[in-house]
Amino acid sequence: MRRNITYLFIYNTRIMLTALAVFMCCAFAAETKPLKFKNDTTYLRVSKGKKASYLKNGLHLVLPPLKPAVTSSVKVSVQRSDDKLLNDVQLYPNPVTDQINLKYTISRNTNVTIKIMDVLGNDITTMFSSRVDSGDHSINYPINNKLTSGFYFVRVVAGTESVIKRISVL
Repeated sequence: MRRNITYLFIYNTRIMLTALAVFMCCAFAAETKPLKFKNDTTYLRVSKGKKASYLKNGLHLVLPPLKPAVTSSVKVSVQRSDDKLLNDVQLYPNPVTDQINLKYTISRNTNVTIKIMDVLGNDITTMFSSRVDSGDHSINYPINNKLTSGFYFVRVVAGTESVIKRISVL
């Protein structure tokens, strides 16, 4: 019985709110008449016999312009919490002869560690280890007499994310 009364109350409330909305629309439509269009997106309604009464009791509605089949070329970048922290890791030149150049992008402040490892996963050297600000970063690391010729891996760790790039030393 209680359940039926609750449903009846909700149903009656919806009917009353709908009736109120229809009444309000009819009241504004009966009181005002369209005077003129200011431009293609602004519609003004002015009461009979009064100038600028729409500022007191009418509705002023501004809509964006409608242009069919037009797309925007504006690039919007919205950072979400699930975005990657470490992006665009570039290692050049490859093969390396005298210097390793590394570029990367960090989306927020974090600790960054860059290490060189051999093919077995043993750490050879640490190129960089520090806290960095968000943005683009680049590191130049000379390898003269530090690495023998062969294959190595450069591991970039930012927060909990890591990227591994393979390099060949001549």
